[in-house]
Amino acid sequence: MDFTPPSPGSYRLERIQAAGDGAVLDSAGKRRRLAEFTRGRVTLLAFMYASCADPNGCPYALSVMHQLKNELERIPSTRGRVGFVSLSFDPLRDTPAMLALYGAQHADGRHVPWDFLTTRSRRELLPILKDWGQDVGIEVDRATGKALGTYSHVLKVFLVDRRGAVREIYTTDYLLPAMVLNDIKTLLIEDGLALR
Repeated sequence: MDFTPPSPGSYRLERIQAAGDGAVLDSAGKRRRLAEFTRGRVTLLAFMYASCADPNGCPYALSVMHQLKNELERIPSTRGRVGFVSLSFDPLRDTPAMLALYGAQHADGRHVPWDFLTTRSRRELLPILKDWGQDVGIEVDRATGKALGTYSHVLKVFLVDRRGAVREIYTTDYLLPAMVLNDIKTLLIEDGLALR
């Protein structure tokens, strides 16, 4: 897709909704609040599950987030002002220990933190999904009625400002690295940051 996004700061991102909260587990297994990860900095949050094999789903979001992280790492003034969150909707398989291994492949610990989170149970996850407007279905074998271990979902990646307001929601067709990067920069400029 040949697309040149508008310059950062030349447009405004409206407040769409408040970022949802709920009880989560970090990759060390510590019980935390999701709001701890979506306040105080610009946050890019994607719902995912580690075993997703749909190239237009979770792996695509992961790839875009990698590209963005690499770009942001080159801008020293973003240190401590931007973070990424990947929140699993497969708490049964995406345990904290598994996400620690998975996250180690993706988050290198430089100045843009990337947290991989899960929940203790699907019951704790459902209110979070509802607050964010993320629909997820568990795919079932029609013959046996057993869960297949795959999920049906629309890819959504949320851009959250430092006050906890969702300012953009990207789906597959609109999750373009150049556009998301300029949106992140726009929120940083809005907060008075001189990008350098």
